[in-house]
Amino acid sequence: MSAIATVDCDVLVVGAGPAGLAAAGAAARAGAGVVVLDDNAGPGGQIWRGAGAGVAAPDARAAAPWLDALEHPRVQPLAGARLFAQPAPGLALAETPAGPLAVRHVRAVLCPGARELFLPFPGWTLPGVAGAGGLSALVKSGTPVAGQRVVVAGSGPLLFAVARELKRHGARVLLIAEQAPRGRVARFAAGLWRWPAKLADALAHRAALAGVPYRTGSWPVEALGGEALAAVRVSDGRRVREIPCDRLACGFGLVPNAEPARLFGCAIAAGGAVATGARQETSVPGVFAAGEAAGIAGLEAALAEGAIAGLAAAGAGEIPAGPRRARERARAFGAAIARAFALRDDLRALARPETVVCRCEDVTRGALADQPGWRAAKLHTRCGMGPCQGRVCGPAAEFLFGWGAESVRPPAFPVRLESLAAAGEVPPGGTEGP
Repeated sequence: MSAIATVDCDVLVVGAGPAGLAAAGAAARAGAGVVVLDDNAGPGGQIWRGAGAGVAAPDARAAAPWLDALEHPRVQPLAGARLFAQPAPGLALAETPAGPLAVRHVRAVLCPGARELFLPFPGWTLPGVAGAGGLSALVKSGTPVAGQRVVVAGSGPLLFAVARELKRHGARVLLIAEQAPRGRVARFAAGLWRWPAKLADALAHRAALAGVPYRTGSWPVEALGGEALAAVRVSDGRRVREIPCDRLACGFGLVPNAEPARLFGCAIAAGGAVATGARQETSVPGVFAAGEAAGIAGLEAALAEGAIAGLAAAGAGEIPAGPRRARERARAFGAAIARAFALRDDLRALARPETVVCRCEDVTRGALADQPGWRAAKLHTRCGMGPCQGRVCGPAAEFLFGWGAESVRPPAFPVRLESLAAAGEVPPGGTEGP
């Protein structure tokens, strides 16, 4: 077998979303040599998907100043590169289109973002039912929805952004169903004056979605159809309405992607976010985390934390006040979202005993009900042992049963045997510090 390809750098950045772009730019400007790994075909993450290629004009304008970081002479971006193991300090292994790659580094900034929380209910596996953000990403990548009837349901401000994106591409948005009660949503809206930019965004979303019903205290209880989605039943706790539709975009908030941090041995805080300090440092020396992986708080928090983490990883002393203030404001907004859109207990009762919870291994709620925890569920039912490695069913099981993920073992993602064989070929060690 030929020797595994290697690259050395001062700072490894995992993820090329807003936090990763901010971290890479800050570290490079501070004099560090940076390698950016991202498993997507292009930079931008989920929020700026396709912006670098000009796919979505509004996103492209917002993303352009941050995408410039990848053009810095001290930054080496590697697209389609998926981190799957960290066998020793200063050594990370990734699978790339060209084969396995070893990245030897002095410090690392983990910015893997977040994913949607899916909660199982009857019919949620039907073709035509997708995550709210997932459907938005598909549309940005070219999936046609013009003329299709769409119900957007779940929880959080993301529902408005998704509905607006779908309508912009010609979809007929029939309803936005928000599970949070009216009072909490109203109090959240009344407090948006503290974040003028967020208030402006909210008003712009509502103007763009004029005529689209928005129902608080409403949630999907069943998706109907044979070979594909035909209708969705939505409850408000008193009655159930059946709405014929072609697509259901459904998401119940976001979950931090903590798997890379677990691979590096970082401590995880309550709620599943990576525990970080004032300089975005984790519990592991030389490893930093930023963005949604360190707590769900939105774009502004990701950019501010990425800048702080990039400077700290490059060895900067004093962190400028601007990013620190921006992080504080954004984190306060994230806390307000968490309070306003906390999930109601009714959602735990949606899945029936025959409802599939683990889609990879076809494990039902009934098969999981008597298990004492996540480890036992994996051993006895194979829940979480399929290709997604528990990324979908794990958070759902945590919500339904109170279980928590106990560990992540490499490889964190399905990889080729060639990459696994290469895992022990490279001695650890990074370059001299910046």
